[in-house]
Amino acid sequence: MTGGESEFSEIFVRVLLLRDYNTRLVVLSTALLGIAGGVVGSFLLLRKRALMGDAIAHATFPGVVAAFMLLVLLGGDGRFLPWLLLGALAGGALGCVAVVWIRTATRIKDDAAMGIVLSVFFGGGVALFGMAQRMPGTSAAGLKSFLYGNTAAMVWGDFLLLAVSAVVVLVIALFFFKELRLLCFDEAFARAQGWPVRFLDGILLALAAGITVVGLQAVGIILIIAMLIIPAASARQWTHRFGWMLILAAALGGASGWVGSTVSALLPKAPAGAVIVLTAAAIFLVSLLAGSDRGLARRGWRARKLAQRVERQHLLRAAFELLEEQNADPRTTLVRWSDLARRRSWTAHRLRRAATRAYNDALVNKPEADGFQLSDRGWREATRVTRNHRLWELYLIERADIAPSHVDRDADTIEHVLGPDLVRELERVMARQGGGGGAPLPPSPHPLS
Repeated sequence: MTGGESEFSEIFVRVLLLRDYNTRLVVLSTALLGIAGGVVGSFLLLRKRALMGDAIAHATFPGVVAAFMLLVLLGGDGRFLPWLLLGALAGGALGCVAVVWIRTATRIKDDAAMGIVLSVFFGGGVALFGMAQRMPGTSAAGLKSFLYGNTAAMVWGDFLLLAVSAVVVLVIALFFFKELRLLCFDEAFARAQGWPVRFLDGILLALAAGITVVGLQAVGIILIIAMLIIPAASARQWTHRFGWMLILAAALGGASGWVGSTVSALLPKAPAGAVIVLTAAAIFLVSLLAGSDRGLARRGWRARKLAQRVERQHLLRAAFELLEEQNADPRTTLVRWSDLARRRSWTAHRLRRAATRAYNDALVNKPEADGFQLSDRGWREATRVTRNHRLWELYLIERADIAPSHVDRDADTIEHVLGPDLVRELERVMARQGGGGGAPLPPSPHPLS
């Protein structure tokens, strides 16, 4: 092993085992930030306030610069971190108030209000930053770290502040869990039940502002939104249960901070904030593709299975109606390809493909050169599918006033998702109206050919 390889191996082991004091602070700080950001971001995402975190982050910049300038004018060190964070918190709070005021006092929507606050406040911060750079006797260069983050410069006091803030945010979020969940899913119902919607909204915005302010030094104003939204969006791809979403978002956010800061420590020239965000983006990409609830692979598989079921039901109904017209015995009569092609307007390849799948499901006997026969199971399934289709047709004619000549096409769009409960409800409705709901198989309300 060469000297360079030995040195890299030593650094690799030291970073992974967190033997370095500064590495421990950075990794633990960013992991805690990711956990808290994932929880708060889940509420923001479901509240449809994803852009609010970005608006708050950009609104903190003029607060930071104003606090710096005020401290310099008072004769102090303008780079005193607690004072700068207090200014950031004031700027973020003012940004929240501005968004709420614009939304309630005008007809401007949430996204437009947040976009206005984001751009105006950040523009104001840039203007103040230019003025601060011209102030005599001091340097405002260190304020740029709030734009892009300076994770490597974190010390014990920064870690303690971030850890305490993250714990406080998590405790408040869990304490108001039921109320915030209700606010996210049904604001109108919460207001009708007498819940203080504005107060709860204020708590959520305060949590977002708190996480934004304490995360400025870790990932910066521009990238802090990623720690709020990306873990929550990743968790949403895996589950539809809100409780599990919070747990997953916290875990994925913590993993993003841990892995990103570790990789950054191994690659000294890679900024930690950017690497953390790229790590979170990689996790989101995997979740988007492979998520068990909303992942593209899962959705594609569901869409494919639905298309196959619809095609199979169309084939069985067409075969049933052909046999019904001929008044033929399904156990001995062959359903011909040519008759099916005329009825469904399918190509020969599609017909044979659908029949092959039906054969694999034991719904038809082995297809022959001229056609196929329905199996006993296939006949029962074809009868059920046709009955559901006709019940829905009769319901649309009687209750939706759709012409019988057009009802077949309208019924095709819904019949494939009729469950047993809805079928029983259709039977009751049609039986009360004398529409054949109780019949084993209602007649078709329109000519079949």
